[in-house]
Amino acid sequence: MTVHFVGAGPGAPDLITVRGLAILRRVGVVLYAGSLVPTEILREARTDARIVDTAPLTLDAIIGEMKAAHLKGHDVARLHSGDPSLYGAIAEQMRKLDALGIPYDVTPGVPAYAAAAAALKRELTLPEVSQTIVLTRTEGRASPMPPKEDLKTLGASGATLAIHLSVNNLARVVRDLVPFYGADCPVVVAYRVSWPDEKIIRGTLADIRAQVKAQGITRTALILVGRVLAEETFADSKLYAADHHHVLRPRVKASARSR
Repeated sequence: MTVHFVGAGPGAPDLITVRGLAILRRVGVVLYAGSLVPTEILREARTDARIVDTAPLTLDAIIGEMKAAHLKGHDVARLHSGDPSLYGAIAEQMRKLDALGIPYDVTPGVPAYAAAAAALKRELTLPEVSQTIVLTRTEGRASPMPPKEDLKTLGASGATLAIHLSVNNLARVVRDLVPFYGADCPVVVAYRVSWPDEKIIRGTLADIRAQVKAQGITRTALILVGRVLAEETFADSKLYAADHHHVLRPRVKASARSR
């Protein structure tokens, strides 16, 4: 028996990985976060599988479901939205399973920031514009931020920012970042990206808050900040440049070119 932590992707049912789908189809127990994982994915589960929405459950209750499955010899698919390594709250579950001697593994998923970049048709790392992406959040009621991980510190880098779980703190985000990025810096708020009701709001640090407020968005949204979101004059990558040589595309000698 194994507990499989599976990244179910950002929302669209077909963005679960092939491996994750295979696990879902074969296990006897499926635990999923009902507020974040689309029910359409559950149609792939076995008809006789026990399916439990964990949104109203405590950590101990969730572990209790895993223990019960373990005693019956049933594999478990624990579905998390996006990729479970980012704000997935799987660390404490794995710690409990370690203490109980229950085996588990992790299958990665498509994270929300990748789905947002795809929806925008944007590369988040452009030559000479930004080569760094910071995945972060702002302080909330559930989780304080560690020292030196506040937006004022991270924003000093000028990197592309993917700010999770923070749309309710958008005023603070704007206030903290304007001194580093400028009021004209492009911002995107991606609401329920890849879901049927997806909304993509484009703006700048100067106007994004008013736009988001007008749309009534208060949760389930990712904030992207950075010049890469609107830059069109970036340099081409050297990767495919004719004068850039590497082990798979060695330099051609002059004599060979002249033949």
